[in-house]
This record gives sequence, C-alpha cells and structure tokens, in this order.
Amino acid sequence: MERYYQPEIECAPREEMIALQNERLVKQVKHVWDNVAYYRKKMEEKGVTPDDIKSIDDLHKLPFLTKSDLRDAYPYGLMGKPLKECVRIQSTSGTTGKRVVAFYTQHDIDLWEDCCARAIMAAGGTDEDVCQVSYGYGLFTGGPGLNGGSHKVGCLTIPTSSGNTERQIMFIQDLQATILCCTPSYAAYIGETMKEMGLTPDQIPLKAGIFGAEAWSEEMRQDIQNTLGIKAYDIYGLTELSGPGVSFECSAQTGMHINEDHFIAEIIDPDTGEVLPEGAQGELVFTAITKEAFPMMRYRTRDICRLSREKCPCGRTHVKMMKPKGRSDDMLIIRGVNVFPSQIETVLLNYGYPANYQIIVDRVNHTDTLDVHVEMTPEMFTDNLGEIAKRQKELVDGMRSMLGISPKVTLVAPKTIARSEGKAVRVIDKRKI
Repeated sequence: MERYYQPEIECAPREEMIALQNERLVKQVKHVWDNVAYYRKKMEEKGVTPDDIKSIDDLHKLPFLTKSDLRDAYPYGLMGKPLKECVRIQSTSGTTGKRVVAFYTQHDIDLWEDCCARAIMAAGGTDEDVCQVSYGYGLFTGGPGLNGGSHKVGCLTIPTSSGNTERQIMFIQDLQATILCCTPSYAAYIGETMKEMGLTPDQIPLKAGIFGAEAWSEEMRQDIQNTLGIKAYDIYGLTELSGPGVSFECSAQTGMHINEDHFIAEIIDPDTGEVLPEGAQGELVFTAITKEAFPMMRYRTRDICRLSREKCPCGRTHVKMMKPKGRSDDMLIIRGVNVFPSQIETVLLNYGYPANYQIIVDRVNHTDTLDVHVEMTPEMFTDNLGEIAKRQKELVDGMRSMLGISPKVTLVAPKTIARSEGKAVRVIDKRKI
C-alpha cells in the first residue's frame, strides 16, 4: 500500500498544482526583487520586472543563476531575509573554490523536512520504523535533512552520521533498524562489510534504503538491494535548493517525483539556455518558490536529465525527473568523447565487479589518457597473471563498446581503493592540476 505524508499535495490534480505554482512564483519574484539586490540587478540587465511575471509561462523571461553567481555573491549577497530571521546555514562539501553557503529561516527548515518526510513515507516508512541516518551531519545537508524528515514521520531516528562502520552495523542489528539513509557508495560498503561478517540478507532487519548525494547506476542499485535484502530508493537534492528531498523515488522506482509545490523544474539546452520541450534531455534548472532566506531563481544545476509526466502507479501527480545521466560539468571529455563515470560503473557491475573503482585522467604528449583502477572481490582475487590479463582485456572491450574509446584497465587487490563514508572520489583528473 502506497503511503503519503501530505496526500492532498502529493496527489493534487495538475490544474491545482499549476494554480499554486503561479501564485507562489508571482509572490516569490516580488520577494526577490524587493530583497535580493544581486538578482534584481540581473533582472534589470535583462529588462524584466516583477510585473512581467504573471504565471509559470513567464518563467523563461527570468535570468539564470549559476554556481559562479553564488561565488560572486558569497556569503550574504543572495540572502532574501535579514540575518536575525535566519536560524541556520548548511554548506556544500566544496571541492573547488569557495563553498556554497545556504541560509534557512525556521519556515525554510520546516518545509525542507516536509519534503524529506515525503521521501521516507514513499519508501514505506511509518511511525513504527527505525530510521538510521548515516549521511554526514554538520554542514552537509544529508544528515540534518533526513533526520528532520524522520522526526516528522515519527520514526525512531538513529543519528549515526557517517563512518565507524562496525558501530553502524551494531545499531542496525541491536536496534532493528528498518530504513537506512546514506550515500549509495557507503550503503555498498556497509553491505560488503555485513557479507564479510557472514550476514545474509534475511538476517538483516533493514527493509528500505534512501540513497543520494552522488550518481549511482541501476546495476549498483540491484547490487545493494541483493546484498542488504532491501528496496533501494533514490533521493535528489542540492544545498542551493535546501538539500535532499527536492525529489524522491516512489515504489515504482522509475524516476524521482519533484516536490512541485516548492520547486519548479525546467530542462534547457546547456549551450543556448533555451527551454526544451517536455521529454527532451538537457540541463535541469530549478526555481525555488517557497524559500525565504535563500531564494534560488532559475538555478542551473548542471545535471543532465529529462522530465516525464507519465501517469505513475503510485498515485503521485508530481512530475518525475529521470536519474541524472551525469553532469554537464563533471562529464569528462576525453579525446573529444563525452564520458560519464556512471557508464564505466555500468560495465563493471555487468561483469560482476563491485562498484569500487577510480578513474584517472591525464594528458601525456598532448593526448588524453584514461586509466580505470578496478577492485577485485576476494572471490576473484588471484595472482595468476594470465587470468588477470584476460579479465582486464574483457573490461577494456566492454568499456570500448560503451564509451567509444579504449581505456587502460588495471585490476587491483580487494580493499586497496580508499573507502568513502561520504561522497566517493571516483575521478582524479590530473589535466586540471
């Protein structure tokens, strides 16, 4: 039986949702114009005023915001509320340049937690569940978002944060945790560790997992589901838009429902910025229509995906976003070919390798090189060089047919690629260093 946290919104007729979005967008544009000088200037440069925005049909008239705008306006330039009304910040993991710092009023936090509560109930969660939140806490949005959502649903919440895998497993067993929330790479690691401890899926109390914050393939999902004996649900979010819960999967597992009462999604051509028709693949753009402190307008996510309004068997009417195919900015261009790490992961999982790998890109004599280090499972591990060479060739052939270029593949011993408790570092691009 499908469960909803706010059924009247999650299953609202399309006309009702459009009316709500129109009303909220008009109000939000006025709020931003009056309170965010940085964005007002962008609107003035484009010759747009709040009077030009009467409904979501006018959304395309507004200017975009990008990651570089966030850097330029850091720290307070995009705030829509005075500091005294803000109660919290969250921040990105910030691997390049200045971090993104997002601000929240108490109302912003309440709405964000509602979105996470919807995701937990879509994964079958109720007030009888024990929800273990193994995303990082602190500045990272994963822990605080799912923690708040879990409270709203009424689950017993175990705020383990990430790391200390033995303790994680102890709590799962001792407290009979039924829902696990963490990154997919950490879920795979927890599953791998349980398997080594001799635990079979039917000895693990978990029934569902809510995994996000990094790209993962369908093959990796199957792998996690089989190891932990659970149903694995995807969740999507960005610190800029609040955090996880911008969209989430339902029992159909065919894309993530966007919380359209809070976020309006568009798909654009990443090169021209032109809005593409529904169903087309392009860059995902979000406008937050209920955020007070950090109201992002037409924020370019750099995620490449498509939207679908096909009727969903779960009964939710909100548009679905398909799993992002990759990012227009972490897409690797190698010898002129577009390569997404998820394509390499798909090949590995198809050949039965765990999703522990590292892609090393370099430039030697003005030519790009692509090296993929792949960890073997203990069962596969061998010192028979002929056998290793044969397996490496098999993977090279598989990747060549998937990518159109040949990488160099090196099989390495189990546990030699550093494990991640947060986002896995999959790509080392030495060309930029």
